Amino acid sequence: MKALVVGSGGRCHAIVEALSRSPQVDKIYCAPGNAGIAALAECVAIKETDVEALRKFAQQKGIELTVAGPEVALAAGIADSFKQAGLRLFGPTKAAAQIESSKEFAKELMHKYEIPTAAFRTFEDFDAAMEYVKAGSLPTVLKYDGLAAGKGVVIAETLAEAEAALRDMLQDEKFGKGKVVIEEYLEGPEFSLMCFVNGENVYPMPVAQDHKRAYDGDKGPNTGGMGAYTELPFITDEDLTYAMEKIMRPTAAALVKEGCPFCGVLYGGLMKTPNGIKVIEFNARFGDPETEVVLPRMTSDIYQVFCDVVDGKEPTIEWNNLATLGIVLASNGYPGAYDKGFDIDGVELVDGSIYHMGTALKNGKYVTAGGRVMIVVCQAPTLREAQQKAAAEVAKIECDNLFHRTDIGDKAFKF
Repeated sequence: MKALVVGSGGRCHAIVEALSRSPQVDKIYCAPGNAGIAALAECVAIKETDVEALRKFAQQKGIELTVAGPEVALAAGIADSFKQAGLRLFGPTKAAAQIESSKEFAKELMHKYEIPTAAFRTFEDFDAAMEYVKAGSLPTVLKYDGLAAGKGVVIAETLAEAEAALRDMLQDEKFGKGKVVIEEYLEGPEFSLMCFVNGENVYPMPVAQDHKRAYDGDKGPNTGGMGAYTELPFITDEDLTYAMEKIMRPTAAALVKEGCPFCGVLYGGLMKTPNGIKVIEFNARFGDPETEVVLPRMTSDIYQVFCDVVDGKEPTIEWNNLATLGIVLASNGYPGAYDKGFDIDGVELVDGSIYHMGTALKNGKYVTAGGRVMIVVCQAPTLREAQQKAAAEVAKIECDNLFHRTDIGDKAFKF
């Protein structure tokens, strides 16, 4: 079988690697891919958002399955286009993907169907938004309504921070013209629950925890994710049952009722608050970097899982019991401005999985080519062992312009 993965980051590298383990798949393409993915798949120079070119490529090559990785491809309507052409694609329609592409859509859906989440209001006008913030309590959460590559959320602890963020989003249109959702601030450990979904059928993956802040101790700006791990000792079986029965399954059912049934991966960004588990956000695809620690645990044939979910069949999904932890190596300055083109040495010495996020090949050597550059993932019988192993393997990588967090997974040991 031939498979096409759409995307270029670490998430897509993990999907490509999982597909490469399938005995059914003998050729993988990735568009546009990256330097690391090129070792496992043929990279094709087509942008994730060039839906027409991707569809033509799939038709010309006789692709049996396409997996849409990033949210921008889904928001561009790749699933609608492929479905119309009779091509099998794993990923939701543009309408269903609004659960991620529009924060307002997601919050209104949760409000209508009584899915637990933070109280909220939506604003288009800067002055009205500021008045609302001044009348409320701090900290408060400000979210740009559209897609912002993981950078459109600000937790404002002061009025000055709130004002600066609202100016960015509403007046300067930093992420484009759009609205802002202002939410009450919730407290508690966050976790990610990704599920394979087709209509009202929902199949959970192991829970994971992402680390969003740039620096140790959850300091610094929000990023696309600096590391992740799975499983989580503070999420009980009862918590998981609640999350499935009160959040994930009702949300899938709500999308069916709204006329935009979901097919693909529904990602629940959840928080265990003192008042129960609540939704922080939904994504319409595999999380990044959670995918890089969750998919290595899958022992089933992922190609068959993808096909069964798309075809509305009951998939067989099995996982190993190994603790899995990944540490992201990022360019100095990320998530702000950063330089590219620095040599990366020691990759071949690492005993673990490396998923490339932003690398390029130059004169036969890997060089930095993005904000997040790569993630080193290790498995072990216990989380402490996985953490120690990952730290030891990261130390083998040498580069003059990379930094990483040293506390990925520490939160698990506080419970």
